[in-house]
Amino acid sequence: MDRVFFLVAAVGSLALAGCEKPTPLPLEQLNAQQRQGRAVFQARCSLCHYDRQFGDLHGPSLASLYKRPALPSGAAATDERVTATILHGRGMMPAQTGHIDAEEMSDLLAYLHTL
Repeated sequence: MDRVFFLVAAVGSLALAGCEKPTPLPLEQLNAQQRQGRAVFQARCSLCHYDRQFGDLHGPSLASLYKRPALPSGAAATDERVTATILHGRGMMPAQTGHIDAEEMSDLLAYLHTL
């Protein structure tokens, strides 16, 4: 009986350890490009998406975006896929083509990688 309890407790601990959500890079550790990307996020994305917390706002949280096996769409979490989603929109997300330039996109992607 004690062995069974120990085994169940050990498996439960491993399962919980696997459920820990990665934490974003602390804000004070962001480099200049990442800080600029955070400013882009605040101006263009924060109305609909959380960045540093989990849970949906109007769109899905972007916390741990690149640490997930896939985007909410099921596509791989790559810069190309994220860029395409931002520029062309998806579902209820409006396209940002013409609203975000190449430098802002680069900065935003650098910031999203810190989450």
